[in-house]
Amino acid sequence: MAQHAIAHFQNDLGVAEIEIGVTEFMCCGASDPHDHPHVYLDMGDEREIVCPYCSTLFKFSPALAAHQSRPEGCLYRTAARPQETGG
Repeated sequence: MAQHAIAHFQNDLGVAEIEIGVTEFMCCGASDPHDHPHVYLDMGDEREIVCPYCSTLFKFSPALAAHQSRPEGCLYRTAARPQETGG
């Protein structure tokens, strides 16, 4: 699966807040068809930010790696495309 240079997070669990290991990221809402425009969020000097589309509160946690979240499973991953075969 392809990974993004800037982490993308989603809230399929419908939780009020998600802890993440970065201060700059993209919020995708939930999985299709419940997603919203992928919006770039930057906490700046703050330790938390609310997504203006889905109202999820994201909190920075230095204990987490760049592509980790608490609760787990909030990292957005693009679906792998099937390989084309020559013929």
